[in-house]
Amino acid sequence: MRYILAALLALMAFSGCSNTWHGVKEDSRNAAQWTKEKVHNGAEWVGEKTE
Repeated sequence: MRYILAALLALMAFSGCSNTWHGVKEDSRNAAQWTKEKVHNGAEWVGEKTE
């Protein structure tokens, strides 16, 4: 009985880690996209000011 309970707890822990990893990847992707947009906007602003 203990082994079954331990196996179920391990399974839940691994699925939780999987969900966390998916969230980390999604957040990183969103942060990278936000950064790219800000750099692009800044480059356009500098281009307008130097013309």
